[in-house]
Amino acid sequence: MTSSWQPFLNSQTSQPYYKDLQVYLRMRKKEGAIIYPPEEEIFNAFELTPVDEIKVVILGQDPYHGEGQAHGLCFSVREGNRIPPSLRNIFKELHADVGIAIPQSGELTQWAQNGVFLLNTILTVEQKSPAAHKGKGWEAFTDGAIEYISKEKDEVVFILWGAHAQKKTYLINESKHLVLAAPHPAAEVYAGGKAGFFGSKPFSKTNAFLDEEVDWEL
Repeated sequence: MTSSWQPFLNSQTSQPYYKDLQVYLRMRKKEGAIIYPPEEEIFNAFELTPVDEIKVVILGQDPYHGEGQAHGLCFSVREGNRIPPSLRNIFKELHADVGIAIPQSGELTQWAQNGVFLLNTILTVEQKSPAAHKGKGWEAFTDGAIEYISKEKDEVVFILWGAHAQKKTYLINESKHLVLAAPHPAAEVYAGGKAGFFGSKPFSKTNAFLDEEVDWEL
């Protein structure tokens, strides 16, 4: 992680839950589990977006569980992968909201480098087994990260799509931050485009709140 995250990391790695989590991950690897993203990319969101550069936090749940997809940023897939349905809907709303052309790649590294912290609440998963690492300790780590941002920063936009993300609202000081809640983009797949994600305008609302706008172009 970048040095700006070091105080947070130091506060977590000495805790029993974190040590138990690392033991569990090592055990699953020894048992032959294929874990995504690759070990060197688990903390990609933290490495690409230093605390002092965060303008926006977008919360996801856990990484994609197919080979070569996950690379440590929520909703993002590596270059060359088919764009998942949720991300396709995010791109549709991006175009409708601020007029940006729908990207041809699902890799969101540029957003991360522009101050958008793309955090999954669970940072690892097993091949073809969604939510395999739910309840193993990552939630304590990422809850801590959300609280840390809320405490250390001012005027950050937290974009919470869907019930899972919205359960994290209690970690955020809404007196100094903006919380934008909307249905999950995946809901539009099953609701014929009428779930309420489309038209929620998260990108323009974010830029209206911030002193320095986010460049959403990819």
